[in-house]
Amino acid sequence: MYKKIFVAIDNSSTARKALDEAIVLAGSLKASICIAFVADEAGLMQHGMGLGSYIDVDKIKTEIRAAANTMLDEALARAKAAGCISEQMLIESSNRRVAETIADAAQAWGADLLVIGAHGVRGFERLLVGSVAENLTRISLISLLIVRQA
Repeated sequence: MYKKIFVAIDNSSTARKALDEAIVLAGSLKASICIAFVADEAGLMQHGMGLGSYIDVDKIKTEIRAAANTMLDEALARAKAAGCISEQMLIESSNRRVAETIADAAQAWGADLLVIGAHGVRGFERLLVGSVAENLTRISLISLLIVRQA
């Protein structure tokens, strides 16, 4: 069955559910787990268009990384407490879609299952930003488990 499970998280309750599901699966299958966070810096790359005049882009990037590492450390501790062989991965992305970044990282890590939470974005917001989970269903070459908000 699955031997290497890759789970992508953010700071949402849905991502925590996905992490819980990945931990349960990894434990029952004796699989290793990689917990990843994509630091999406695409919005900050607009500093050439005047954004850098209003905010300190480097400071924001540092804060994003620090928050991501804290989140990853906590998630890794949960996985290890459950007896999972686990590691964490912070992926920085400024010029690619988050779904592409996740799919490539999971494949490079050798995952045979990718777990992600679905936020249930609908309507106008979905039209504007799309859905990472939906995009992954289209592009992932790895089996995908989508965990929905209950």
